[in-house]
Amino acid sequence: MTDTVSHPELDGIGTYEYGWHDSSDAGETARRGLSEEVVRDISAKKNEPEWMLELRLKGLKLFNRKPMPQWGSDLSGIDFDNIKYFVRST
Repeated sequence: MTDTVSHPELDGIGTYEYGWHDSSDAGETARRGLSEEVVRDISAKKNEPEWMLELRLKGLKLFNRKPMPQWGSDLSGIDFDNIKYFVRST
């Protein structure tokens, strides 16, 4: 479960006064989470060569083996299954 963080310093900020803004619509995205299936899906969406996919899968295996660092801030609240690791710009 993730907690919602309040940012009171942002409460008084409105929209851009001249009305122009980037679209909030994202392009093509991958499913949330980080798994072999998601890595393969992202690689396919990017039309990557096989060697790049293999490099990414090797990196995923290493990431999954490594413990979370204990020397910095508390990272235990990161929900890696709720992150979109690929969003194509529009």
